[in-house]
Amino acid sequence: MSNRPVGRVSRRDTFVALRKPAGRAAVGPLRVSWLPPGPTDEFPQVAYAIGRRCGKAVHRNRVRRRLREAVRLHPPVPGIYLVAADPAAADLDFADLVSTVGSAMSSAARKGLRR
Repeated sequence: MSNRPVGRVSRRDTFVALRKPAGRAAVGPLRVSWLPPGPTDEFPQVAYAIGRRCGKAVHRNRVRRRLREAVRLHPPVPGIYLVAADPAAADLDFADLVSTVGSAMSSAARKGLRR
C-alpha cells in the first residue's frame, strides 16, 4: 500500500481529451482509458464512469466507492485515467476487484507509453 495521493478529474477539457486516449485496456468488467500526465501532474487523477445499466443510484455509488478504494490500495503511475465499469463489476469480490483494477490501469498506461 502506498501513501501516494490519487486526485479526481474535474475539468471538462480533460474529459473531452479522454475521448481519444493514448492507451486503453479492458480487463473483465472494467475498461480503462489513459492520458499521459501534464508537466505539473505529480500524482494520478482518476474519473469513474458507472452507467445506469449497473443498477439504481445506490448500486452505482457502491460500485464507485469500491473502485475508488481499490485504486487507493493499488495506486497507478501518474496520468489521467477513466475507469468504466460494466454491471458485472458489482458482483466481483473486493480482492478480485483490486487485482482487476490494477491490471487494467497498468495495461492502459503501458499501451499509452508505447505510442
